[in-house]
Amino acid sequence: MIHDAQMMAELANAKPTAKPVLANVSRRGILGGAGALVLALSLRDARADEGQTAEQKAQKFGADGMPHGWRDDPKIFVAIAPDGTVTVTNHRSDMGQGVRTSVALTVADELEADWPKVKVVQAWGDEQRFGNQDTDGSRSLRHFFQHFRHAGAAARLMLIEAAAKQWGVPASEVTASNHTLTHAKSKRSLGYGAVAQAASELPVPTNVTLKDPKDFRYIGTGKIGLIDNFDITTGRAIYGLDTKLDGMLYAVVARPAVYGGKVTSYDDSEAKKVPGVVKIFKIDGGEIPSEFMPLGGVAVVAKNTWAAMKARDALKITWDDGPNAGYDTDVFRKELEAVARKPGKVVRNQGDVDGAMAKAKTKLEAEYFVPHLVQAPMEPPAAVARVKDGFCEAWACTQGPQAANDRLMKALKLPDDKVKVNVTLLGGGFGRKSKPDYVVEAALCSQAVDGAPVKLAWTREDDIHHGYYHTISVERLEAGLDDKGMPVAWLHRSVAPTIGSIFAPDPKHELPFELGMGLVNTPFNLPNARMENPEAAAHVRIGWFRSVSNIPHAFAIQSFVSELAHAAGRDPKEYLLDLIGPARTIDPTSIGDVWNHGEDPKLYPIDTGRLRGVIEAAAKGAGWGRQMPKGRGLGIAGHYSFVTYTSVAAEVEVDDKGQVKVHAIDIAVDCGPQVNPERIRSQMEGAVVMGMGLALTSEITFKQGRAVQNNFDGYEIIRIDAAPKVVRVHLVPTGSYDGPLGGVGEPGVPPVAPAIANAVFAATGRRVRQLPIRDQLSA
Repeated sequence: MIHDAQMMAELANAKPTAKPVLANVSRRGILGGAGALVLALSLRDARADEGQTAEQKAQKFGADGMPHGWRDDPKIFVAIAPDGTVTVTNHRSDMGQGVRTSVALTVADELEADWPKVKVVQAWGDEQRFGNQDTDGSRSLRHFFQHFRHAGAAARLMLIEAAAKQWGVPASEVTASNHTLTHAKSKRSLGYGAVAQAASELPVPTNVTLKDPKDFRYIGTGKIGLIDNFDITTGRAIYGLDTKLDGMLYAVVARPAVYGGKVTSYDDSEAKKVPGVVKIFKIDGGEIPSEFMPLGGVAVVAKNTWAAMKARDALKITWDDGPNAGYDTDVFRKELEAVARKPGKVVRNQGDVDGAMAKAKTKLEAEYFVPHLVQAPMEPPAAVARVKDGFCEAWACTQGPQAANDRLMKALKLPDDKVKVNVTLLGGGFGRKSKPDYVVEAALCSQAVDGAPVKLAWTREDDIHHGYYHTISVERLEAGLDDKGMPVAWLHRSVAPTIGSIFAPDPKHELPFELGMGLVNTPFNLPNARMENPEAAAHVRIGWFRSVSNIPHAFAIQSFVSELAHAAGRDPKEYLLDLIGPARTIDPTSIGDVWNHGEDPKLYPIDTGRLRGVIEAAAKGAGWGRQMPKGRGLGIAGHYSFVTYTSVAAEVEVDDKGQVKVHAIDIAVDCGPQVNPERIRSQMEGAVVMGMGLALTSEITFKQGRAVQNNFDGYEIIRIDAAPKVVRVHLVPTGSYDGPLGGVGEPGVPPVAPAIANAVFAATGRRVRQLPIRDQLSA
């Protein structure tokens, strides 16, 4: 997502002569330099390239299109000790999604390792060595599953070759199984550790045949628990906030309350009186766009965090609030609504919408609103840095260690080989920890105290007041209907400040990757459709929040479909399926989606049959069509995102006071081949709870440029007592393990809110068009 947003923002601000570029596009595809890796995925029919331009053939997709691409060298990712212990290096950040386990089990399966003898270690930030490490966009296994299979299989062949040499027999007569090498003819066997050193000295084979999936022992079984579950559940796991170094100091920063604000002057005389204070200094910042660099302010370094916080409270700072001092979200919403009612930039145009609308028997229109949100991971941003003797070493809970590395180089004016970023376990991320401003702050503090290590911690208030917020959005939909109530014309205007605004002077239009999150690629069977994107300026830092623009797009579209069904007197699920139309595949580029989540549109077309499949699965799980008691209702929604298909059926109850209780959620997911079903279920369950939060309670508002909410009392995330007693996850199997994978981390979120809103309508007859629902039903 970092790559997509930054690149597209730069393109949006490029001179008009710049050539249009598709994100992450390539012909080399996933095979790349992987030698003879036997993968149907990589062996795309050469005829697929016929008719392509030279530019199209040079486009890159998937991991191949990401900065620094991928690596599959077992000498980088696999180590085997003399006692046979296998250590797998995981180069992606783990924030609870369990990627450490999924990477390790993938390597272990192809290696034929005995799972209890497998360990995993976390890689530091070094994309030249490990390949891309930007852990967002639901890409970790989608981009690296096949490469880690290859690494494990290559290591297995190296062990076989080493054993064969030791025994003086052909390698073809040696087998590897469950950590044991066997020569059946001579009835000899060895453990992996016995030949590990010899194997490590062999060249990495290029002719590697992967296991037949029917022989998998770990992949796809759903029987492998978290490899670090014991440490996590017993408090032994080390998160960013847990990092401790000898002689460490502690710091907090007083940042401008308004985006673009600057320190005019400050008086630290009282702050210096706080016992334990070591250093107070100004951090420059306040430039717009801020990108991933600090906002500026005044830093306080002390002997403990409490002293630093008390001293910060005692600072007397005069601020220049800058150009966003008047930002008021109530006023801004009205501006967005006004803009949404006028024509905007056309981002998809199919047929003759105006003509069909004029001839339509009836029309329906509606506007939907989604507020700012903040990621609010349970562990706020935190980092430790030590800048000494011309070298910076940092320890951070970061989703983007290379991004952190690069910003440290920029801030400290150090070369690449003088910076190292160590990655800890993350206590949640949801996109916030892709932006390493807090890592840079820690380094600046260490530099200011002559190289002593400094832990920079954000409080919850810091996190909520100075975040990278989910965009605020107004979505306007209009439909012209035939005599059966089906759309003959479809108009969707999406108005929202763009993430591109943090990388370039406010582009004001959603970037291709945002438009490709459920807007231009709406896969309905529509004769006439137009999507527009009017301008919207950004007044705060806009960042990606789990599922990003899929949230407002899915909420609006899936709510509107339910409204259309009601107007037509139809069952919502059946109406939705009719609108999707028959099972077919759609080239995303044919409907204006030039991003396609960075994937090859030929490998990843939109498959409406799979979308229909998850809707049917969720409906079946929920017992769709059954009689509901008074005050209860069922709602349904389906969505395609991160090349995965998800659907949610929600059962809710609304009491006499208008309070919404979610009794049950059925969520169905089709992400293609399932590498770690246990983690897929967990991700879907987490997505349900997060989706419920933004549907029911969560909202960030601004007055005079300042976030109104301070902590979890104002910014309410769903509490445990609000979680539904029943969450059923339905894994819909499709595809083979040699085929393309879909994302898992984010696709579960978007359909939750519209499913709940549709269920509320079924229960009460009242339509919710803005999030969160909160007390809208109490009046």
